[in-house]
Amino acid sequence: MSAARRVTLALAALLGGAALALPKYRLQAAPQLHLTDGNDLWQLDRRVMPCTYCHVRESGGAPWNPFGQAIQATFRSEAEAGRAVKFPQALSVLLESGGDADGDGYTDALEVFARTLPGDPASRPERPVADLQAEFDAAGGAAQFAPPEPGRKGAGNK
Repeated sequence: MSAARRVTLALAALLGGAALALPKYRLQAAPQLHLTDGNDLWQLDRRVMPCTYCHVRESGGAPWNPFGQAIQATFRSEAEAGRAVKFPQALSVLLESGGDADGDGYTDALEVFARTLPGDPASRPERPVADLQAEFDAAGGAAQFAPPEPGRKGAGNK
């Protein structure tokens, strides 16, 4: 383990987990969406999945942006269909639906894959949809964002 990583971990322990911890849903979503790949200290980095992923304000809370509203609508529609789902499942259902919450021409799943914000029409991939779609499909499509299997740590089913 590098000296810098040891110092960072020691500081995190000294400052207390609550001060640095990401909210529960981001702790679940970031690995599921593969936003943590290559970042061993992602839990300490709020840039990995900013609040603006689902919220209008950088500090989170209400109001919700279009993607956050789509997640809420997914919870409601799943409940109305008699399926009580947890957040990872709702997120997966939403991404598999092929919706484009912010209406920028890129599906939410493509935006997650490209690491842009699916709830902000100003944040969209620079690549043409067709090129990005081909790469996304080759990587496994929306199935790569499936929730972790029970009893298995980590993100989706890569």
